[in-house]
Amino acid sequence: MEFGPCGGVRHDGQCEMRPGPCSFGDVVPWSGDPVEPRAPRPVRAPLVLADFSCTPFDRGAVAATASVLAPGCDAVLVGEHQNKPDFPPTLMGSLLLDAGVTPWITLSCRDRNRVVLEQELRGLKAIGVDTALCVTGDGRGYDVRPEVTQTFDLDGPRLVSLAAALDMVPAVPETPTAPPVHARPARLVEKQRAGAGVAVLNHVPSPDVVAEFTKAARSLGLVIPVIAAVAVFTDSVSAAVLEGLPGVGLDGELIERVLGAADPVAAGIAAAVDEARTLLSIDGVDGVNISGLASASGARVGAEIKAEVGRRVRKEAS
Repeated sequence: MEFGPCGGVRHDGQCEMRPGPCSFGDVVPWSGDPVEPRAPRPVRAPLVLADFSCTPFDRGAVAATASVLAPGCDAVLVGEHQNKPDFPPTLMGSLLLDAGVTPWITLSCRDRNRVVLEQELRGLKAIGVDTALCVTGDGRGYDVRPEVTQTFDLDGPRLVSLAAALDMVPAVPETPTAPPVHARPARLVEKQRAGAGVAVLNHVPSPDVVAEFTKAARSLGLVIPVIAAVAVFTDSVSAAVLEGLPGVGLDGELIERVLGAADPVAAGIAAAVDEARTLLSIDGVDGVNISGLASASGARVGAEIKAEVGRRVRKEAS
């Protein structure tokens, strides 16, 4: 990684990849040519993005999950996880377009060299996928395919630059609560200089953190749309998945309140809608990402829960 620090720095400043502190004491400024940002099409206010996950390598599950999520969102964010491979990005994008949803496809540098990354970007552009979430990528766990090497030819900002050069809209992640916290707004501005067109923030303990972050980033020159994360959980498993992400923070009291409710599903949906409402009232926030596993009862149930959150958010905003 050249343009660090990544978003996975742990709260104590330790690296998520190896023992010891993060190698980057501060943000490395973008040294390439600055690129004029281009926003994704279409952008409505607010933009509702929903996490997409389903049974891997199952075309039927892709279509079924997409049909559930479609009424509750403007686009779906397709993740790419170190322990859960799925269809190649261009194929997944094609399947989702056929299913009637707009995909934002995550491209990570972990398993692809720069040639393959360019192939995927050109392929996505060719089939009509406009936006790609450009990430360095989480490192593979020591016990996940230990015989497979990790590539990391590029890091997130350099992938952003490549995507922008190919006339894509690069989306970028940022984690407001990851050390160095004071420098995270500036890091997002550096990603904008590399060509980022939209930012997707990671989960934070409270909307106040997002308000402070966006205010600081806007004061430093951030102009691209910002999408804030809404944590969706209805049981201990879906809450633990979110809490276990490096650098991510959740409200512990909220978790206890949802899990202790007589109807945790209803409570989880209501809590997510409340969080979305508050986030959308923040100056500088342009949309929300309905994010998380949502349920331990399977991808279909999780999709139904996230779709209901999205429907309520869109109804309130209309």
